[in-house]
Amino acid sequence: MKKFAMLAWLVALAVLVVSCAPAPTPVPPTKAPEPTKAPEPTKAPEATKPPSAGPIKIGFFSPLTGPTAADGQSAFNSAKLAVKLINDAGGINGAPLQLINYDDAGKPDQAASVARKLIESDKVVAAISGAYSGPTRAAAPVFQQAGMVMLSAYAIHPEITKVGDKIFRIGTLADVQGKVGAELVAKNLKAKKVAILTIDNDYGVSLTAGFKAHALKVGLEIIFEQKYSFGEKDFRPIIEKIKAANPDVVYATGYYAEASTLVSQAKDAGLKAQIVGQEGYDSPQFIKLAGANSEGVIITTDLNRDSKEAMTQKFLTEYKKAYNEDADMVGASAFDAVQVLAYAMKTGGTTTDGIIKALKGLKDFKDCATGPFLRYTADRELVRPVSSQIVKGGAFHLYQEFTDPAVTTP
Repeated sequence: MKKFAMLAWLVALAVLVVSCAPAPTPVPPTKAPEPTKAPEPTKAPEATKPPSAGPIKIGFFSPLTGPTAADGQSAFNSAKLAVKLINDAGGINGAPLQLINYDDAGKPDQAASVARKLIESDKVVAAISGAYSGPTRAAAPVFQQAGMVMLSAYAIHPEITKVGDKIFRIGTLADVQGKVGAELVAKNLKAKKVAILTIDNDYGVSLTAGFKAHALKVGLEIIFEQKYSFGEKDFRPIIEKIKAANPDVVYATGYYAEASTLVSQAKDAGLKAQIVGQEGYDSPQFIKLAGANSEGVIITTDLNRDSKEAMTQKFLTEYKKAYNEDADMVGASAFDAVQVLAYAMKTGGTTTDGIIKALKGLKDFKDCATGPFLRYTADRELVRPVSSQIVKGGAFHLYQEFTDPAVTTP
């Protein structure tokens, strides 16, 4: 009986435990997995433009104040025009060209100081002198010692390029321009007797030296010679001496201010001799100041306004459009200096070695206002045609172009 009671108690206890156990958690039915979608193909990123290259800086100095400021401004204006045309056409292999300019006031010491600033502070890759021979001669050694290329736009003194292998010239060397002057006087004007009047500075003295050296070879007789000071305003005493000597031609070096006074006073004094000048006369200011007295004056110059070359006419047109005045030889030479330097950097890169290599390889370059430029000599002088112009109808026009290598090669 006790065993039966014990068994019943155990059965009751088991029922109680089962009834108190938690209900099992229902398991949700498992869904068949959806087929995996193929990932969207990755889109190629939109082409990004390469970051614009920084500007390539070139130095420029010219006289913007002082007695030669008109020429300096013309040179600066023309250099700016060249930079604009180059940048409008895509710059230097895509990089814009930037002109860093300073005023040298026509002073050699200031030009040397400007050269150091361009090199040390502005970090230009090359430089152009838009200055006269004195300031250019002072700046050239600074660039040479720094290992930087400098182009002389229109300064003509022979010693400039002799400074070293980094110094190149755009304008015609004084020796050559003087030689062309003698050639013109002897062979085109058929003159025999010449009076020489020389402005007493690097420009005038070097031109006269070139003229005299060739004059002897072409049979000219120099019957009178005298120097005068920069800024001279009274040529009448000298003119009387020239009249007494009775030359066929007066070869007179000078700039437009002195030249306009000279030709006016010569006309007033009744001087019959033909006056032959040089590039220093080549300015609209000469004709403006001398007026009718400028008629018939002949000059040697690098700018042939009647040239058929496309870039010559483009320069003359664009300059007039930009500045509302006629261009001159000084401006054309500065324009060409920028054009030649741009060509060198496009061709050889912006290192000094690359620029020099490109300049040495320049051949038949026509992208210039005073060209074509045939080549550079080993002494970094350009072989190029030289023009002579005559004032006719109140404007400069072609008189004779000189292309004979025996005359035009430095």
